[in-house]
Amino acid sequence: MPEILVKDLIKVYRTGRSEVIALRGIDVAFRDGEMVVIRGPSGCGKTTLLNLLGGLDQPTAGRIVVGGFDIVNYTDADLVRFRRDWVGFIFQFFNLVPTLTARENIELPMRLASKTAKEREERVAFLLKTVGLQDRGEHKPDELSGGEQQRISIAVSLALDPPIILADEPTGELDTKTGQEMIGLLKDLHVRLKKNVIIVTHDQRLAEYADRVLDIVDGSIVADSKSVAIGTLPAALGPGWPK
Repeated sequence: MPEILVKDLIKVYRTGRSEVIALRGIDVAFRDGEMVVIRGPSGCGKTTLLNLLGGLDQPTAGRIVVGGFDIVNYTDADLVRFRRDWVGFIFQFFNLVPTLTARENIELPMRLASKTAKEREERVAFLLKTVGLQDRGEHKPDELSGGEQQRISIAVSLALDPPIILADEPTGELDTKTGQEMIGLLKDLHVRLKKNVIIVTHDQRLAEYADRVLDIVDGSIVADSKSVAIGTLPAALGPGWPK
């Protein structure tokens, strides 16, 4: 599993003559196999940080080093490969294709990655069992409860077995009981499948299951429950690909 190092990360959004500074020189390290919760008020920059870690957006300045390579230097094609092979995303609103069954939603990333029919079939069966929905694979999203949809979303994020899982408010659309079940599932997957799990949330319960909690206010980390030394980054980090 890759260590993730973030150094001097700045993100500025510009609209006409206005500027909004979303991140103000973030320095943080995520150790191999950690479950980290990032929390803070709305508009503090936590989702911006998650999007940058996942290669969905590019910073204004700074470094994001994953497995020894600075993804800030990646081309668009490199970032597509990075998102495909290295990162699984879990979204608040599930992001499932409504016209596909649960099984087909899980299978879709594997089709795009040109996995064989046998590989897809075996992986889908494993993931449906992992999230406890082996009997719901032929149902479309509108035939599933919110909790079931989020379980399928988690299975989709694991389809290509990425080492990094990024979750944005994974309990935000769920009731209290279902949210608690989802927290338990995320922690169980973190422990059993040994993934780097980074979660943005307002849900205080998630912090109780995390290895570390980062508090962000106005684009800066103001508290780290278990501080990790950033250390010295390699001097030359050009475009490359983590092996």
